[in-house]
Amino acid sequence: MTDTFRLDGKIALVTGGASGIGAAIVHRFAESGAEVLIVDLDEGKAKQLAGAVPFARALRCDITVQAEVAALFDNIRDLDILVNCAGIGMVGSVEETELAEMQRLFRVNVEGAFLVTKAALPLLKKVRGSVLNIGSVAGIVGVKRRFAYCATKGAVHAMTRQLAVDYPTEIRANCLAPGTVDTPFVEAYLEKYHRHEKDKVRAELNERQPLGRLAKPEEIAGLALYVCSPAADFMNGSVVTIDGGWTAA
Repeated sequence: MTDTFRLDGKIALVTGGASGIGAAIVHRFAESGAEVLIVDLDEGKAKQLAGAVPFARALRCDITVQAEVAALFDNIRDLDILVNCAGIGMVGSVEETELAEMQRLFRVNVEGAFLVTKAALPLLKKVRGSVLNIGSVAGIVGVKRRFAYCATKGAVHAMTRQLAVDYPTEIRANCLAPGTVDTPFVEAYLEKYHRHEKDKVRAELNERQPLGRLAKPEEIAGLALYVCSPAADFMNGSVVTIDGGWTAA
C-alpha cells in the first residue's frame, strides 16, 4: 500500500460502524493507520469490534437525537474523517408506505447524517477533513417497492453535493452509491419480508447485479479508503457508484 493510501495519524468516526459496511470500513481504516471511533446504537457490538481492531474505540449514540449527538462530540477534540454509514430500509410502494415509516427512514438516513455532520463540521474544517456519506444506487435509479428508501438516499446524495458547494476548500464531501451488499442488513430484510423463500429471493438479489453477485462489504471499504485518503485530494462533491454494473444497464 502506497503512502497516499495511508491514514496514519488520522482520526475517523464511522456511524453504524458495528456491522456490515460500517464494520468493514472500520477494519480497513484501522489497517491503514487511522484511529477509529465506532459509533453505533448497539454498544455491545461496537465494543466487541473495538476489542478486535487496533486503535479503535466504541461510542454509543442514537444519531437521531440531537442531545446525544451533542454529547458525543463534547468528548471529541479532533477529527479528520467522518463516515455517515448508519441507515435503515423498508419495503413498500408509495401506497404501501405509511407516514410514520417515511418519517422513520428520513429521521435515521437523512436527519441523522445531518446532525452528525453539523456537529463534526467545526472539527473537520480545522484540518480540511473528509465527509463520506454512504448512499445507494437507490438514490440514482428507481428500485421497485423501495419508495421511502429511494427518497432518503436521493437526499443523502444531494446533501453530499451541497456540502461540497458550500465548503469547497474547507472540507471534502463525497458519497458512495453501492448496489446490494451482502451484509446483516440484507439478511434482516430477507428474514422480515421473505422468511419462507430466502434462498429464492437471495438468488434474485444476486441476479439483479449485472455482475451476477452481491458486493462484499470489504469491496465498499476499499473504495471508502481511497476516497478518504490523500490520493483522492482533488475529489469533491462526487457520488461514486460501486454496483456491479447495475446503473450502467
